[in-house]
Amino acid sequence: MSIGIPEIALILIVILLLFGGKRIPELAKAFGRASYEYKKAKEVIKKEAQELKDEIDATIEKPQEYQIKDNAKEPEV
Repeated sequence: MSIGIPEIALILIVILLLFGGKRIPELAKAFGRASYEYKKAKEVIKKEAQELKDEIDATIEKPQEYQIKDNAKEPEV
């Protein structure tokens, strides 16, 4: 089931009737801005996820050595 030319034309006519000719460019501009912001945010999240993955991989490859200091004496029984 696909949308053909008559269906697209009908949708465009309904949009034109609902929003009017002056409002459609404003909506298109807002949609374009929102699309740009979405792509920008997606790239930032990808970059942060990659940095976190790299940091985790580096930690796994070269774990820090933790020294446990046992200053407590064993209790005398």
